[in-house]
Amino acid sequence: MSDVAEWDDVDEDDALEQPETFYGSADDFVREFLIVTYRREVSPKGEFRWDPRWWMHPEAVARLDALWRTWEHFRGDGATGMSVWWRDHADHHMGVLLSPVGPFAKSSGTTDPGEPLPYTAPPPGLFIDVRTVAD
Repeated sequence: MSDVAEWDDVDEDDALEQPETFYGSADDFVREFLIVTYRREVSPKGEFRWDPRWWMHPEAVARLDALWRTWEHFRGDGATGMSVWWRDHADHHMGVLLSPVGPFAKSSGTTDPGEPLPYTAPPPGLFIDVRTVAD
Protein backbone atom coordinates (compact mmCIF):
# COMPACT_ATOMS: atom_id res chain seq x y z
CA MET A 1 0.00 0.00 0.00
CA SER A 2 1.33 3.45 -0.83
CA ASP A 3 1.76 6.22 1.70
CA VAL A 4 -1.13 8.06 0.09
CA ALA A 5 -3.39 5.04 0.40
CA GLU A 6 -2.45 4.62 4.09
CA TRP A 7 -3.29 8.25 4.76
CA ASP A 8 -6.56 7.80 2.89
CA ASP A 9 -7.53 4.92 5.23
CA VAL A 10 -7.81 7.24 8.26
CA ASP A 11 -11.15 6.77 9.98
CA GLU A 12 -13.02 10.03 9.37
CA ASP A 13 -14.80 9.83 12.75
CA ASP A 14 -11.43 9.66 14.54
CA ALA A 15 -9.99 12.48 12.45
CA LEU A 16 -12.90 14.82 13.20
CA GLU A 17 -13.30 13.98 16.89
CA GLN A 18 -12.56 16.96 19.10
CA PRO A 19 -11.24 16.49 22.63
CA GLU A 20 -13.62 17.55 25.38
CA THR A 21 -12.96 20.99 26.72
CA PHE A 22 -12.16 21.59 30.37
CA TYR A 23 -14.32 24.71 30.44
CA GLY A 24 -17.68 24.71 28.69
CA SER A 25 -17.67 28.31 27.50
CA ALA A 26 -15.75 31.55 27.49
CA ASP A 27 -17.83 32.59 30.51
CA ASP A 28 -16.81 29.48 32.47
CA PHE A 29 -13.19 30.18 31.57
CA VAL A 30 -13.41 33.83 32.63
CA ARG A 31 -15.30 33.09 35.86
CA GLU A 32 -13.38 30.02 37.03
CA PHE A 33 -9.87 30.76 35.77
CA LEU A 34 -9.12 34.17 34.34
CA ILE A 35 -10.55 36.55 36.94
CA VAL A 36 -8.97 34.63 39.82
CA THR A 37 -5.63 34.28 38.04
CA TYR A 38 -5.32 37.90 36.88
CA ARG A 39 -5.22 39.85 40.12
CA ARG A 40 -4.77 43.45 39.13
CA GLU A 41 -5.88 46.59 40.84
CA VAL A 42 -8.43 48.01 38.43
CA SER A 43 -10.17 51.36 38.59
CA PRO A 44 -11.64 53.96 36.23
CA LYS A 45 -8.57 56.19 36.66
CA GLY A 46 -5.89 53.54 37.22
CA GLU A 47 -3.39 51.79 35.00
CA PHE A 48 -5.70 48.79 34.46
CA ARG A 49 -9.38 48.75 33.48
CA TRP A 50 -11.88 45.89 33.62
CA ASP A 51 -15.63 45.68 33.25
CA PRO A 52 -17.41 43.06 35.39
CA ARG A 53 -19.92 42.94 32.53
CA TRP A 54 -17.18 42.07 30.01
CA TRP A 55 -19.76 40.23 27.91
CA MET A 56 -21.31 43.59 26.94
CA HIS A 57 -18.22 44.46 24.86
CA PRO A 58 -17.98 42.64 21.49
CA GLU A 59 -14.20 43.04 21.29
CA ALA A 60 -13.79 41.62 24.79
CA VAL A 61 -16.05 38.66 24.00
CA ALA A 62 -14.04 37.90 20.85
CA ARG A 63 -10.68 38.18 22.63
CA LEU A 64 -11.77 36.20 25.70
CA ASP A 65 -13.31 33.49 23.54
CA ALA A 66 -10.00 33.27 21.66
CA LEU A 67 -8.12 33.09 24.96
CA TRP A 68 -10.36 30.28 26.18
CA ARG A 69 -10.04 28.26 22.96
CA THR A 70 -6.27 28.65 22.79
CA TRP A 71 -5.99 27.74 26.49
CA GLU A 72 -7.94 24.54 25.72
CA HIS A 73 -5.56 23.82 22.84
CA PHE A 74 -2.35 24.39 24.80
CA ARG A 75 -3.39 22.76 28.10
CA GLY A 76 -2.58 19.32 26.70
CA ASP A 77 1.06 20.21 26.06
CA GLY A 78 2.74 19.39 29.36
CA ALA A 79 6.10 20.74 28.27
CA THR A 80 5.72 24.31 27.03
CA GLY A 81 2.03 24.69 26.23
CA MET A 82 1.06 26.96 29.09
CA SER A 83 4.17 29.07 28.73
CA VAL A 84 3.41 29.59 25.05
CA TRP A 85 -0.22 30.38 25.90
CA TRP A 86 0.77 33.00 28.48
CA ARG A 87 3.42 34.62 26.30
CA ASP A 88 1.71 34.53 22.90
CA HIS A 89 -1.95 34.80 23.84
CA ALA A 90 -2.81 35.84 27.40
CA ASP A 91 -0.19 38.56 27.76
CA HIS A 92 -1.15 40.05 24.41
CA HIS A 93 -4.93 39.99 24.73
CA MET A 94 -5.09 40.86 28.43
CA GLY A 95 -2.73 43.78 27.80
CA VAL A 96 -5.20 45.12 25.25
CA LEU A 97 -8.27 44.39 27.38
CA LEU A 98 -6.85 45.91 30.59
CA SER A 99 -5.41 48.94 28.80
CA PRO A 100 -6.81 52.39 29.67
CA VAL A 101 -7.51 52.80 25.94
CA GLY A 102 -8.96 49.29 25.44
CA PRO A 103 -12.60 48.20 25.30
CA PHE A 104 -13.02 48.80 29.05
CA ALA A 105 -11.66 52.37 28.94
CA LYS A 106 -14.89 53.85 30.29
CA SER A 107 -15.62 51.03 32.74
CA SER A 108 -16.10 51.61 36.44
CA GLY A 109 -14.99 48.21 37.78
CA THR A 110 -12.69 48.44 40.79
CA THR A 111 -10.61 46.09 42.91
CA ASP A 112 -8.02 46.43 45.60
CA PRO A 113 -4.52 45.03 45.05
CA GLY A 114 -4.52 41.23 45.08
CA GLU A 115 -8.26 40.80 44.56
CA PRO A 116 -9.72 38.85 41.62
CA LEU A 117 -11.07 40.91 38.75
CA PRO A 118 -14.71 41.90 39.31
CA TYR A 119 -17.33 39.67 37.71
CA THR A 120 -21.03 39.90 36.92
CA ALA A 121 -22.76 36.85 35.48
CA PRO A 122 -24.06 37.20 31.93
CA PRO A 123 -27.76 36.71 31.15
CA PRO A 124 -28.77 33.03 31.07
CA GLY A 125 -28.28 31.46 27.66
CA LEU A 126 -25.74 33.99 26.40
CA PHE A 127 -22.94 31.41 26.57
CA ILE A 128 -23.78 27.79 25.75
CA ASP A 129 -21.74 25.02 27.36
CA VAL A 130 -20.08 23.33 24.37
CA ARG A 131 -19.74 20.11 26.36
CA THR A 132 -23.52 19.68 26.30
CA VAL A 133 -24.06 20.35 22.59
CA ALA A 134 -24.97 17.17 20.72
CA ASP A 135 -23.18 16.46 17.46
